[in-house]
Amino acid sequence: MLRDGDCVAIFHSIHRVMKAEKVLKGQGFPILLIPAPRALHADCGLAIRYASADRKTVEEVLAAEGLMPEEIHVKQGEQYLKVG
Repeated sequence: MLRDGDCVAIFHSIHRVMKAEKVLKGQGFPILLIPAPRALHADCGLAIRYASADRKTVEEVLAAEGLMPEEIHVKQGEQYLKVG
């Protein structure tokens, strides 16, 4: 489900993560709504996974919609490096 280099966006609420999913999928991004990894604390229990190659564009779209994630992590091996 998660590969090295994938980005994981954590949101404050289920409402925001679902809205972000709808916006991103509506624009054709190959994102996936996933259970938040145990290593990351997510209030709503869900996260959005996307490829690091799409990171800049995905985050620009989310910012334009007022839906920036609470945190963004990149998977590296068994760890998640916080990048935003």
